[in-house]
Amino acid sequence: QVQLVESGGGLVQPGGSLRLSCAASVSIFSINALVWYRQAPGKQRDLVARITSGGSTTYAESVKGRFTISRDNAKNTVYLQMNSLKPDDTAVYYCNAHNKFGITLGAWGQGTLVTVSS
Repeated sequence: QVQLVESGGGLVQPGGSLRLSCAASVSIFSINALVWYRQAPGKQRDLVARITSGGSTTYAESVKGRFTISRDNAKNTVYLQMNSLKPDDTAVYYCNAHNKFGITLGAWGQGTLVTVSS
């Protein structure tokens, strides 16, 4: 099972930026897709961004134009650049991997907390 460790969260003011990182325990070169989810207090875990092995990206409507997902196969790491942050972006952010059927491959880690507040 793929192990994934998220980092980079913190407290940021509205309008600010953060870059999250997710380091995988295995080579990500051939993983079908890498994804970022987030879970706000009292809410379900939602998909935020996805990047395929070919580099195609998709985003939740709420983050389009503000967030950018990228991957560095040499470092076995996936990133989430978050700009123009809003209080509604406050959540624990998790990364994971999907196979070609969209099935989650990794164990859920502890995530990294992002708090957007003035």
